[in-house]
Amino acid sequence: MNTIVPRAGLVLNAGMSDMAKLAVVTGASRGIGREIAVTLARDGWDVAFSHVAKESEANETEELIRATSRRVLAVRCDVGLKAEVWSFYETVTQHFGATPALLVNNAGIQTWSPLLELKEEDWDRVIRTNLKGCFLNTQRAAQLMVERAIRGVIINLGSACNWMAFPRLVDYTASKGGIEQFTKVSALELGPHGIRVNCVSPGAIEHERTKLEAPDYADNWARITPLRRVGTTADVARAVRFLAGPDAGFITGQTLFVDGGAFSVPNWPTEYNRDQG
Repeated sequence: MNTIVPRAGLVLNAGMSDMAKLAVVTGASRGIGREIAVTLARDGWDVAFSHVAKESEANETEELIRATSRRVLAVRCDVGLKAEVWSFYETVTQHFGATPALLVNNAGIQTWSPLLELKEEDWDRVIRTNLKGCFLNTQRAAQLMVERAIRGVIINLGSACNWMAFPRLVDYTASKGGIEQFTKVSALELGPHGIRVNCVSPGAIEHERTKLEAPDYADNWARITPLRRVGTTADVARAVRFLAGPDAGFITGQTLFVDGGAFSVPNWPTEYNRDQG
C-alpha cells in the first residue's frame, strides 16, 4: 500500500477564506491531468492532486502550479483503493484547512488487447482505476461538500469511447461508458445539495501517451476531423475550466465532447470523410 505523505515546503493551515477555490485533480502528474491542474491554478484555484507516477513528474507539475502563485499539494495515492482515497482527502483538508469545492476525476489507464485475448487482471486493473477510482473520489469529495454545505462541482473525464465503439479497448471503453452513466446518476442525486456533476469526453488528443500510439498520430486524426487538426491538452483543460465556472452554473448531468467534431461524422459511403484539404 502506498504511503500518503504531504510534500515538503508547502504552506499549511490556509484558513477558510479560500475554501471555494480549492480543487482536487486525480492523476495530474502529466498529460491531460497536468494541463487541467495548471489551468485551474492560473484561474485562481489552489490545487491538490493525486498521482502514482514518478516523483520527478509530480515535481514538474508542482513547479508549474507554484509559478502561478497558487498553493499546491501532491500526494501519492492509488485512486482505486478506498483506504488511500479516504486518507488522501484527510491529508488535503488538513493541509489547506479547507474542503475542496471542485473535483476533477482524471486518473485513468488503458490496455490494448482484443476481447478474446484480454487478461482478467488487465480488465480488473482498468476498471478499478478508471471507474472505481471515479466512484471512490466522487463519493468522498461529495460527502465532504455536503457536510460543509459547499455547492461544489465534480467533473469526470470520459472519452470518445462513450460515443463510439473502439476495438482492442474493451476494458477501457467499458470503464469510460460507465463513467458517463455514473455522471448522470451522480448529478441527479447530488443536485439537491447544489453540487453539479458533468463529464468531459476528449477525442483524439495529442500528448505523451498518444504520441506513442503512432508516429503520425496528429496527422492521421487531423485528416478525419472536421476542424482538420488534432486536439491538445489545453482544449480539454479549457472545457473543464468552463464547466467548473459560474457560466456553467445551470449545467449538470451532461457530457461535453472535445473532439473537433470527429465523432459526429457519419460513416457515409461518400467522399465526405476523406481529406478535403
